Amino acid sequence: MELLMSATETNLIEARVQKARCTDDRLIVDLTDGRELSVPIRWYPRLLNATPAQRADWQLAGAGYGIHWPQIDEDLSVKGLLMGWAAPGVVK
Repeated sequence: MELLMSATETNLIEARVQKARCTDDRLIVDLTDGRELSVPIRWYPRLLNATPAQRADWQLAGAGYGIHWPQIDEDLSVKGLLMGWAAPGVVK
């Protein structure tokens, strides 16, 4: 039996991080397919409370399917960002 994926699922599978940056109030992520995601930084308290230097120290995780900030032990997935998921306990 062949499984078919929706266009949304395909976009989630293909989306990878190219670049990440933070402003005082936004996390902005550029994807390799040309999309730019921008979400409120308050959704991620560890990023919100981090210093600019800690926010700037990020690494690709999972072959580009995620972002890792080693100094604050924060990990975010592209899927979670695309789905609009905030950190547990954060009220949007």
